[in-house]
Amino acid sequence: MAHSGFHFAQPLWLLGVLIIPTIAWWQWRSVMRTTQPALYQYADAHLLPHLTGTRELGHHQRWQQFRYWALLWLLLLITLAGPRWDYHSVQLFHPSDSLLIILDISRSMDTRDVAPSRLARARQEIEDLIAQNRQLRLGLIAFASVPHVMTPITEDHQTLLAALPSLSTDLAKLSGSRLQPALMRAAQLLTVHSAVNQEAPAGRTILLITDGDFDEPDLLKQVKGLTAQGIRLHVLGVGTAAGAEVPGQAGAVLLDRTGLPVRSVLNELLLRQLAEAGNGLYLLADYRDQDTATILEAAAFSHAAPIQTGQEHTQVWHERFYLSLLGLMIAVLPLFWGVKWTWRISWQLFSIKNWRSGTPQ
Repeated sequence: MAHSGFHFAQPLWLLGVLIIPTIAWWQWRSVMRTTQPALYQYADAHLLPHLTGTRELGHHQRWQQFRYWALLWLLLLITLAGPRWDYHSVQLFHPSDSLLIILDISRSMDTRDVAPSRLARARQEIEDLIAQNRQLRLGLIAFASVPHVMTPITEDHQTLLAALPSLSTDLAKLSGSRLQPALMRAAQLLTVHSAVNQEAPAGRTILLITDGDFDEPDLLKQVKGLTAQGIRLHVLGVGTAAGAEVPGQAGAVLLDRTGLPVRSVLNELLLRQLAEAGNGLYLLADYRDQDTATILEAAAFSHAAPIQTGQEHTQVWHERFYLSLLGLMIAVLPLFWGVKWTWRISWQLFSIKNWRSGTPQ
């Protein structure tokens, strides 16, 4: 049920009020059962504070302290419950296009011809893309020999960010790099997502982030088939043409069957061909934001698909918890400065507020 006026965001906190009568009953029982200690047999009651350095509170003082504690407890509960009123209505909108990222996590992505490594650079590129994105639904597939869906296509980009630190070449149980199964899995996700969300077929894009270190037959033919289905392919290359040796286990260099070090280079020729067959862009990954900005712009605006603005609205409430919190802070001041200073400071604050508002005192 929607609220239209004053209410609490977390009203269950107000159940803490039940503690107040419980404490009151316990204090009443304690006072009723109190007996004078044996020390009263040797000195008058008004002299005991001078002997012991302490004095017992009278009946009126006990209940005065209880009322003070109850006030603090009540203000704390009101603050935690979150009083609020007044709101403004915000119309919801949904991104109309989807961008599915396919990330290569094969062993060659550990190569350090770019600092700190190709995979680390790729993760940074994805972080930049998420930070700059404002109009696209995003998803992530990691692949080596087998594709793994890390996050489905979603508007919750925090889920994708949370998955990035776990991406490593250790996820690939089988060695090798096969792009074709990853492209097939991406096409399935995009097709299902478009059908469920009634998304325009033209608003589907794949971003491949890889070093191009794979050799598969009919790869270009498969990419052209995706283009025929309305799925575009952009490619972001990671690495250098000079390449470097691929790290193996325990910091050693990976060796081939002949015992020679495996060297991996960026296959820009193949990656450009893939981007051209996919009717997309090829860019080289760097630390600047221009590469990710260009890809986002191409994915969001090349289809001229408008942002879907529906009839759904949400209420953004004006939270007022700070009012009871301010009252709680003022009520606690006597514990530190004494009642006299507290009332003096409170009066000064009240006078300044009235002077600024022009209200006569």
